Amino acid sequence: MNVLSFGLVFLIGILSPGIKAQDVIPVIYTKGGGFEPDTIIKYKEAKEASLRLYVFYPDDYEAGEERPAIVFYFGGGWKGGHVSQFYPQSEYLASRGIVAICAQYRIGRHGAEPWQCVEDAKSAIRYVRKNAKTLGINPDKLAAGGGSAGGHLAAATATIKSYDCLNDDLSFSAVPNALVLFNPVYDNGPSGYGYDRVKEYYKSFSPIDNLDGTQPPTIVFMGDLDKHTPVSTTLLYEQGMKANGNSCKTFIYKGQKHGFFNLHKSKDKTYFIETAKEMDRFLSSQGYLNGEPTIEEWFKLEEEKK
Repeated sequence: MNVLSFGLVFLIGILSPGIKAQDVIPVIYTKGGGFEPDTIIKYKEAKEASLRLYVFYPDDYEAGEERPAIVFYFGGGWKGGHVSQFYPQSEYLASRGIVAICAQYRIGRHGAEPWQCVEDAKSAIRYVRKNAKTLGINPDKLAAGGGSAGGHLAAATATIKSYDCLNDDLSFSAVPNALVLFNPVYDNGPSGYGYDRVKEYYKSFSPIDNLDGTQPPTIVFMGDLDKHTPVSTTLLYEQGMKANGNSCKTFIYKGQKHGFFNLHKSKDKTYFIETAKEMDRFLSSQGYLNGEPTIEEWFKLEEEKK
């Protein structure tokens, strides 16, 4: 826990008369989990904003190494959200040996349109690949992940051929080698999410409409009560992937709604741990990690840091 996070939790406890000492939750259940990146790097200068990568390194990382890596995109309907959403997952994966990166992208407050979010997502992957040696990552073991609209962006980097930034070095691929998706937005068509905002270009923007057999291995986490990204659409995406000869495995959690995996929303560690465990196993199957998941032990230690 960083000092600022501890202070905020402490002040909430003493300044809010309705909150008793025993009601103050561990900081890991707050937004960002109390974690901070090891370094912050600007990867793109857009007209509306300077965009940065928030990088988490393993404790045993040494300069010159080439570690597997993952880039996470936060959710928020391409309008809001915060880059810290996947800090807890990033800190855990760093403890397992992966370089984890949380990427900023333009959102509503920047006046950005959804297609510009895709452009930024692709720019982030290209930047990481181009600067792999400096960042200490293996450019051939680069995964992408995200939740909700951030899941859309991760999937879009692997499916959408349009919306490349002309200032990027297009000789570097924006397609990741694996995908880790949390209640992702797949369908942006007339019956899908966000159609009113993207109807003029949805066919080039909607991942489910652009499966072509070149997509990387994918793992997906869904709640069966999700009203924003229906399970039926998720299963259609999986079927399309498999029909094209690609690998896709979906985990559906009973009684769970949109965003169920977020600790700061649910205040329940169950599904954070369950999804992290399966994410770990998936990445191990792709050669990113070794050994069994350590999420239970890791979480217990972090939860006790009050």
